[in-house]
Amino acid sequence: MTAFLKGIVEHPLTERLLIALIVVNAITLGMETSPSIMAKFGPAILTLDHIILAIFVIELVARIWVKRLSFFKDGWNVFDFVVVAIALVPSSESLQVLRSLRILRALRLVTAVPSLKRVVSALIGALPGLSSIVALLLLIFYVAAVMATKMFHDVEFGAGKDQYFGSIGATLITLFQIMTLDAWADTILRPLMEKHPYAWIFFVPFVLISAFVALNLFIGVVVSAIEAEGEAAREAKARGEPLPASLVTSVDVLLEIRKLREEIAELRSSRGH
Repeated sequence: MTAFLKGIVEHPLTERLLIALIVVNAITLGMETSPSIMAKFGPAILTLDHIILAIFVIELVARIWVKRLSFFKDGWNVFDFVVVAIALVPSSESLQVLRSLRILRALRLVTAVPSLKRVVSALIGALPGLSSIVALLLLIFYVAAVMATKMFHDVEFGAGKDQYFGSIGATLITLFQIMTLDAWADTILRPLMEKHPYAWIFFVPFVLISAFVALNLFIGVVVSAIEAEGEAAREAKARGEPLPASLVTSVDVLLEIRKLREEIAELRSSRGH
């Protein structure tokens, strides 16, 4: 029985079917947000959602049966279990927030598609480096917020006389808007310069540090993590060790095909002689 279920669960056709169901389920969950669509096709959409959820539950139970307790040793399996468990929460007003989390089922594509799993694994591996950058950015924000609140707390903006720098909390929100480059020059900097002509001396370095330097640091850490995972895959191949599914890339396949072609060409040349 266990061997039979293992063959079904690990069959490539099962994996493709699961990916297709996840995509369809994500679309139906999005359609549930439209009152007009639900008025016309609501019963059919809900029935399809229940059928897909039942398939997810059966597939999850089969995997647990095959792997037993080792199923919960894999973080990806635990993620699948939690996502499906949330979908089984009964509908009620007090649990409406949990019901809205059903769309998390779409994230099962990460565990079903190896290339997505590889990228997420690299991002998780980059978290220690990213946390250091976040800590540095928070420190810069705090220092800048204290300085800006002291210098510009008396400036009022617009007809509503909003004080974007009236308190340290308001200043932090304003600085975050500036970091995202969301129309900060016209709505914040230029009105501010009417009373403080040299305010740009403070904000231009802040934008350069927060928006450009920090963003490039984030990108650099993530790229380094992805390169490290790729290097681990190459080293495993050099040692002749089997690669995990998450490390198999299209480049690896192309390299194997190229080697096979070279070997075939050598065989043909040797036969010709």
